[in-house]
Amino acid sequence: MRLIKTDIAIIGAGASGMMAAYFCSEYGKSVTVLDHNKQIGRKILISGGGKCNFTNLYGESKDYYCENSHFVKSAMSRFTGLDFLKMIEDHNVEYEERRFGQLFCKKSAKDINSMLLSQVQRDNVEILLQQKDLKVTRLEDENFKIENEEIRVVAKKLVIATGGLVLPSIGASDFGHKLAKDIGHKIIPTVPALVPFVLEGFQSLSGNAFEAGITINGHYNEEPVLFTHKGLSGPCILKTSLFWDHGDSITVNWLPKITLEEILSKMKGKYLVIKSLRHYLPNNFVDILFDRIGLDKKVTLGGLTKIEKVKLEIELHTMKLTPSGTEGFRKAETTRGGVDTAKISSKNLESKLQPGVHFIGEVLDVAGQLGGHNFQWAWASAHAVGESIR
Repeated sequence: MRLIKTDIAIIGAGASGMMAAYFCSEYGKSVTVLDHNKQIGRKILISGGGKCNFTNLYGESKDYYCENSHFVKSAMSRFTGLDFLKMIEDHNVEYEERRFGQLFCKKSAKDINSMLLSQVQRDNVEILLQQKDLKVTRLEDENFKIENEEIRVVAKKLVIATGGLVLPSIGASDFGHKLAKDIGHKIIPTVPALVPFVLEGFQSLSGNAFEAGITINGHYNEEPVLFTHKGLSGPCILKTSLFWDHGDSITVNWLPKITLEEILSKMKGKYLVIKSLRHYLPNNFVDILFDRIGLDKKVTLGGLTKIEKVKLEIELHTMKLTPSGTEGFRKAETTRGGVDTAKISSKNLESKLQPGVHFIGEVLDVAGQLGGHNFQWAWASAHAVGESIR
C-alpha cells in the first residue's frame, strides 16, 4: 500500500474539486486529488451539448435554491463570473455569449478540462484517478486518513467535492452525503432539478417547441417549451423544475406576448376562431386546446359565446397542469438538496461540526438555475476554500 502525506486531500476531480486543487496549490500547499472515474471533469465534457455553459455574467444569489437564501452571497461576491472569464481568457479559451449572459465554449467543453489540468500541473499537486471504495477517518492527531486497498492518504485538511446525484451513468453517488452524515450533518432531501416533466395529454405534439410563460410557486419563467414523448422539456420547463415539488401544479400562459382579446379583435364575425389561433400556435396544439374545453372547431367569432370565450382565455393564458413526476437524475442537470448549509461556514465552506473538513460544489444544498450558475457556484465555492487554506 502506498502512503501519501499531504496538506490537503480533495475527494472529487470535477469542476469544484479541480478548481479547489488549483487555488489551494497556489499558496504552496501540497494537494492530493482522488476520484473514482478514469478522467477528470466527466460532467464538464457532456454539459451544454458538449460546449459547457461555464458561467453566467449576471449571476446573483436569487439564481440559487438553498434552504438558506443568503448562504451563497459571500463566496459568489469574492469570485464572480467575470473573474472566471478572465481565467478563461488568460488560457486563450474561445467562448461565446448567448441569451441572458450565458457563456459557452466556442469549440469544445474539452477546453475547460484542459485549462483545469494545466493549472494543476505542478510539483505540489497529485491527481489519483480510479480510486474506488475509499474510507475516510479522523486520526488522533486530527489529521484525516483516506484509504482503500491501494493507497493511504494522510491529510491535514479534507475537501469534499463529490458532486450530487445527477447522471448515475458516469458514477454520481451519495458518497459525499454519507460522509457528511457520518460527522453529524443533516442532509436536505435530494431531488432532480433542471429536469423535464412527465405529463400525459400532449404526446401528439412531440417535437414541437414554442415560447410560453410558466408560473410555479411564485416564480415566473418565459422561454421555449419543448414537447416530448414523455411530457414537457425545454429551457422554460427546466427552469421551472427547480422550484417544483411532487404534486405541485404549474400555470402556463401559452401566448405570453398577445392576449386572446387582441387576437379576436383582428377577426371578422364569420372567421373561424381555430384558424386565427393557428396563426400563433401549432395546429395540433390548438386542436388539443379545443378538445380540452369541448369547443366546436367550426365556431366563428360571431358564434363564440361569452362562456366559451372565458374558457378559451383560461386555457390559453392560465392553463393548470400537474406533472406526474420528472425524468429523474438520469436527465437532470443538477441536484436540489444535499448537505444542509446551516452547519457550514458561508465564508470558507468549512464544517462547523468537524473542523478541517470543507464541502464545496453540488454536494451542498445549493442548486443553481439553468444558464451556467451551477458551474459558477463550483468555481466560487472552490475559491472560497482555497482562499481560506493558506
